Amino acid sequence: MTAVIHASDLTKIFGKSTAVDHISFDVREGEIFGFLGPNGAGKTTTTRMLTGVIPPDAGTAMILGYNIRSEPVLAKQEFGVVPETSNAYTDLTAWQNLMLMGELYGLPRARAERRSSDLLGMVGLLERKDQKVQAYSKGMKQRLILAMALIHEPGLLFLDEPTSGLDVQSTQMILSLLRDLNTQGTTIFLTTHNMEEANRLCHRVGIIRGGKMVAIDAPEKLKTAIDRVHKIEVSFDHEVSADALAGLDGVIDANRSGDKWQITAENRDAAIRSLVTFSRQNGASIVTLNTLAPSLDEAFLRLTQEVQS
Repeated sequence: MTAVIHASDLTKIFGKSTAVDHISFDVREGEIFGFLGPNGAGKTTTTRMLTGVIPPDAGTAMILGYNIRSEPVLAKQEFGVVPETSNAYTDLTAWQNLMLMGELYGLPRARAERRSSDLLGMVGLLERKDQKVQAYSKGMKQRLILAMALIHEPGLLFLDEPTSGLDVQSTQMILSLLRDLNTQGTTIFLTTHNMEEANRLCHRVGIIRGGKMVAIDAPEKLKTAIDRVHKIEVSFDHEVSADALAGLDGVIDANRSGDKWQITAENRDAAIRSLVTFSRQNGASIVTLNTLAPSLDEAFLRLTQEVQS
């Protein structure tokens, strides 16, 4: 699969501090890639290097086939950027902001007008297009800068915390728009602190800690890879003993939690098979049985060594 972002040994040093330490990763064409890490981990610095805002001190970044350092204009013509803080001109209307962006990207006037109308309709701002942006809510401004980033139909979109501080309705609208854009072929690089958002939206996530990449994988794979023991939740239609459950093949221990049993298992498949056999042999019908995967929050905390004691 084609890599639209190829970072190789990307490094940035500020004084005596190495903010980004020789990181390498690819973002594949057509995916939503989540970039996660605690504050100060190097996320923003990495994104600024990838988008040509600051130069790397070592390493390279190829964006859609262009070297962001030696060919920044060619690269920037092919991607859009949605910053966390709105960069729309507040004394202009939404329409004027979009037309200005179209002019900056060299779009013919007729095409810019068509794109502006389509995009404002897409983000639900067409009826407010002639209102100055200073009167917009934060959610409206965020939807506007998304439209501004898409005016030139980029194949790659960088987003920095796009739903930070937004109400539920605006958040859901933006996430829905991102899914639709991705379905239509746009590759998305998403920096976020929201683990649930990353879990629901991203095909893969990369986790950075102390300037180094510590993991890159699909969210579900990261969650299952952090622990070699598994959790199973089961309930029966009548009482069973903890000792009987703890003695089953594949089971490490069993603890009561309300009307359910929390089973810790070394081998999930063996434990489930043992529970089914136990149920049949003891006439204790299984009412519920669920495997409990760790959350992406737990994976993130484990991988960034910030688990609270």
